[in-house]
Amino acid sequence: MAAAVRRFNPQVAVCVCYVAAMFMNGMDATIVNVALPALGAEFSVPPSATSLVNVGYLVSLAVCIPISGWLGDRYGTKRVFLTAFGVFVLASALCGMAGDITQLTLARVLQGAGGGVMSPVVLTLLFRAYPPEERIRLSRVLLLPTAVAPALGPVLGGFFVEHLSWRWGFFVNLPVGLAALLFGALLLPEHVESPRKRFDLRGFALAAPGLGLLMFGLEGLAHSGPRAPLPWSAGIAGLILLAALVRAQLRTAQPMLDLRLFADDSFRRASLILFSCVAGFLGTLYGFTLMFQVELGASAWETGLVTLPKAIGLMVASQLVAWVHRRYGPRLLIGGAMLGAAASFAAMNIVGPGDFWLAALVQLASGFFVGAASAELQVVAFSTIDEAATGGASTLFNVQRHVGSALGVAVTASVLAMAGPGLGSYHAAMLLSAGFALLGGLLVLRMPEPAAPQGEPVPATR
Repeated sequence: MAAAVRRFNPQVAVCVCYVAAMFMNGMDATIVNVALPALGAEFSVPPSATSLVNVGYLVSLAVCIPISGWLGDRYGTKRVFLTAFGVFVLASALCGMAGDITQLTLARVLQGAGGGVMSPVVLTLLFRAYPPEERIRLSRVLLLPTAVAPALGPVLGGFFVEHLSWRWGFFVNLPVGLAALLFGALLLPEHVESPRKRFDLRGFALAAPGLGLLMFGLEGLAHSGPRAPLPWSAGIAGLILLAALVRAQLRTAQPMLDLRLFADDSFRRASLILFSCVAGFLGTLYGFTLMFQVELGASAWETGLVTLPKAIGLMVASQLVAWVHRRYGPRLLIGGAMLGAAASFAAMNIVGPGDFWLAALVQLASGFFVGAASAELQVVAFSTIDEAATGGASTLFNVQRHVGSALGVAVTASVLAMAGPGLGSYHAAMLLSAGFALLGGLLVLRMPEPAAPQGEPVPATR
């Protein structure tokens, strides 16, 4: 047994744990949405109470992300990842066994805490396992959990609600999570970057409430609309704290969030482009799901089926990114993918009642273009980051990705609330999501070339 463990390729072990952890984390961010009415009916609570299930998860996630880089560098990426992943799996079981809405909300807060630490640390593990010249081979690994999982969440959630129970949306994590924990404990390599790294208490005191209030505000806008004063107050307070955080971090020798990494041109531009990409992607995922049911008369299950091709498009893109990267380079690949994403987001407006095949085709196209852009952007962002700074870069990257996702949903929900009922409000929201993608396409024009290593692609799990 010990000999077999020593012979096992550690890169494969990292890939397996990355896919398992990020897939579960990404899917849980969206799988609960379709279960909220069932939760309200079972626990006899209003929609405002069920929304706390998502708010608690997202706020806890945002609060815990900043500390992940310090924990991984100080105590070791393997140890911290397995602990956070174990917390996430335990919280999934507690969610499925919850007896009332309070227990479920508290379990979701615990789940968000595990996910907030787990996501950046496992990304750090992945990029430390592969040198820059080999990272384009990761396109198939990077894309599956971070982009496919959110698209599959509503499909699985709808199936569980209609045919089993909403509780299976959480119990489904247990067999995969326990197997991945055992796998990681046996095979993951350990890396302690800085065992005496000082904890930046002032940075955490500003980052945790700042990001938490910002996520609370964005999620509140998505549920309550732009006229509710509490989300605006929370969001503005969060932005003020984050502005103070920027000033403090730039004056700190060992900051919790190393904002100096944004001086790296490739990391800065790739992060901003991915921010706009995920904002548009999650905005259309939220808006189209509602539009197809509320305005076009489809059922929840039919809506899940027509959005499933989005995941297929993402997987197809993962197979082609390495070839396109080698032939045309990252700048042309990302620029073309962002323009294609914008066109596919706008094309959702031509779908009419009963246009199931057209809806599926548009979702396939949107998944393909978003998949191609996001896979390449993750490689580009870390192409010039040295190994010692990988933990800090992973933390910043995940902060932007989660805030961008929440912003896309909040903006879409706000447009729907302000424009009032009717198909026109959904069309406006889809065009705004297309605008996010176009903004990312414009940022590509100033991206340096080459922005990523030009290594030959090989299978990620050879």
